[in-house]
Amino acid sequence: MTSDPPAPSWEVLVQARTASAAPRRLSTRAVLVRLALGLAAALVAVAALAGFGAQWLAEREAVNDAAHVTNVLAEAVVRPALTDALAAGEPSAIAAFDETVRTQILGDDVIRVKIWSTQGRVLYADEPQLIGRTFALEDAQRAALSTPSTRAAVSDLSEDENEFETGSRLLEVYRPMWTPAGQQVLFEAYYPYEPVAARSAELWRGFAGVTTSSLLLLVVLTAPIVWTLLRQLRGAEARRAELLQRAVDASDAERRRIAGSLHDGPVQELVATSYGAEAAATAAAARGEGEGSAGMREIAGAVRGNVRVLRSLLVDIYPENLAAAGLASALNDLAATARTRGVEVSIDLRTPVEALSEADERLIYRVAQEALRNAVTHAAPCAVTISVAHEGGRVELVVADDGPGFDARAALDAPAEGHLGLRVLHDLATDAGAELALATARGRGTRWRLRLSDTRRETP
Repeated sequence: MTSDPPAPSWEVLVQARTASAAPRRLSTRAVLVRLALGLAAALVAVAALAGFGAQWLAEREAVNDAAHVTNVLAEAVVRPALTDALAAGEPSAIAAFDETVRTQILGDDVIRVKIWSTQGRVLYADEPQLIGRTFALEDAQRAALSTPSTRAAVSDLSEDENEFETGSRLLEVYRPMWTPAGQQVLFEAYYPYEPVAARSAELWRGFAGVTTSSLLLLVVLTAPIVWTLLRQLRGAEARRAELLQRAVDASDAERRRIAGSLHDGPVQELVATSYGAEAAATAAAARGEGEGSAGMREIAGAVRGNVRVLRSLLVDIYPENLAAAGLASALNDLAATARTRGVEVSIDLRTPVEALSEADERLIYRVAQEALRNAVTHAAPCAVTISVAHEGGRVELVVADDGPGFDARAALDAPAEGHLGLRVLHDLATDAGAELALATARGRGTRWRLRLSDTRRETP
């Protein structure tokens, strides 16, 4: 005993539109909030860049000023007091030079003075514990000695030679000098960093003030333009919505007009023709013209068949019952039409369709109509079930037939010319933001599933 193969699995052709992807109306408040956030971000960025630029400029200014002051001190004070005895380390010479440094150099602007030998030995320092000690010369110190020049930078107080310094930063300036006998030494002066911080704050206030004022002026100048553009966009959006609604209304009106014209014109004339043909057949039979009577009855039957086809077409063009009597009646009309074409249709409504919106009813009807038309065209004779239910909090339409089915992947990848059913159903679901799924296989029938997206009912 063999078991039936499993039913074909669902393949989602159209994903439901999520809340984030749902179209949203242009909000003036949202645009203004975004502009305000953008301005705030610009101000923060400007403040950060201004702080960085002010710090850099202040340090450059302070370093240049310190280098200039060091050159003046070196020529005016240090050179006259620099002796060969100091370079030789004689205590009396060191004491005399220390007196000169403390009376004429040290103060609020200069807080440390050192004299180095070219080998890195401290010949003099206003901190006595450093005198006579040897340290490895830094690259800037060696460069100042090898190519005589004044070098200034922000000092790294983590070096061993700065163990007696306080704070986190100082400005240090190196300048080579020569004793009367021609021995090269290195003069070093330290300056406090606090003026750099003060100058940096001053420059930052200037930059930030000018930039902030410029941004605010730009906002003031562009605000009327932005407001005007927003109003124009809102107006264009409203006109577009109005045009779309008019297009929908015009389409419905045109379909209604065409259906009315067919019903009141050709259909009525064909009905009258069928009655006339039937009367002519009766008259011919009364005259004993059996062959003529049979021909006329055949013509009357053909005309009545065409009337049924036209009335079915009228239901397709404009389902009057959908607007007048609701979705259930319109689906029953579809089923009645399909039954005349060799398809048995059953309808299962497990949800109160009266609670559905007009847009939802129209979408369900159009998808059911197209799926049923596909079944009539490609699967008849067969049985079709149309069900509408609530599944997982969403309205779900399923149209299933027990026809021959088809290869879904082949039909989707390369649809046959003239077979527009798949495209129509795909477009209907896409435009509505609903989920559309298909389950079919050869010899296993076909099932269509439409799930209405919650966002369609949440979006005004």
